Amino acid sequence: MYFSGIGDEASDSLDDQIRAHQELGWKHIELRNIDGVCVTDLCDRSFERVVEKVTDAGLGVSGFASQLCNWARPISTHPDIDVQELKRAIPRMQRMGCEYLRIMSYPNQDWPEEEWKEETLTRLKKLAKIAEDGGIKLAHENCSGWGGKSPQAMLEMLEEVNSPNLTLIWDTGNPVRYGHDPWDFYNQVRDHVEYVHVKDARREDDGSITYTYPGQGDGAVRQVLTDLKKRGFDGPVSIEPHLEAVIHEGSSGGSGEKAYRTYVEYGKKLMELVDSIE
Repeated sequence: MYFSGIGDEASDSLDDQIRAHQELGWKHIELRNIDGVCVTDLCDRSFERVVEKVTDAGLGVSGFASQLCNWARPISTHPDIDVQELKRAIPRMQRMGCEYLRIMSYPNQDWPEEEWKEETLTRLKKLAKIAEDGGIKLAHENCSGWGGKSPQAMLEMLEEVNSPNLTLIWDTGNPVRYGHDPWDFYNQVRDHVEYVHVKDARREDDGSITYTYPGQGDGAVRQVLTDLKKRGFDGPVSIEPHLEAVIHEGSSGGSGEKAYRTYVEYGKKLMELVDSIE
């Protein structure tokens, strides 16, 4: 495994995102928002500045955390929005030698279950074909959407779409948030996981979610990392702390020295946790 992180949780600024990864000694970064704008939505001139800065820093890009089919795009969203974002993303990913594009699979919006499922799968098949033609992989996260609602749905999604260019991201904190058993869910899908997001959380007595440092919550982070290490996992392990910046709650990225220092501390604690595993 190798370490990476969704840099906008350290800072809105790409310069500070890069600095955080350099301070950690990491060689990769996962790109999402730059100054509040998704990397797939940047104008060409702004994107070229991103390429220049990341390249000059000697960093590789482990993935783009895109908006495709995500929590902000329910099934009622016009499918062309995702098609166009994917077509913008592919040449940018090729430019940066980046293989994985994080996606989800459309939260429902009062559609009947079978219609939601059928439309989701139809759209994912089209997106996967575009990804195949572009030589990149769609990495579906266990998060919002039909494919993330259960391990059975996730496996059925992979079977139905039937594309070598659709794979899985395992997010260690999301099962806690969505009320799943983290270890059980992981064990059912782990053979298809090529990318890992590390966050951790616990559910409080009042039902609220408190995010924690890795290994301090209920996300089975140590168990997952132990299994990955045992099986020789060689993909990205990317931090998404949610301690200072929670994008789906309206934040565009981390802000200030506290967010930066928390991000770096999170990365250090993850490395310590991995080192402590026999």
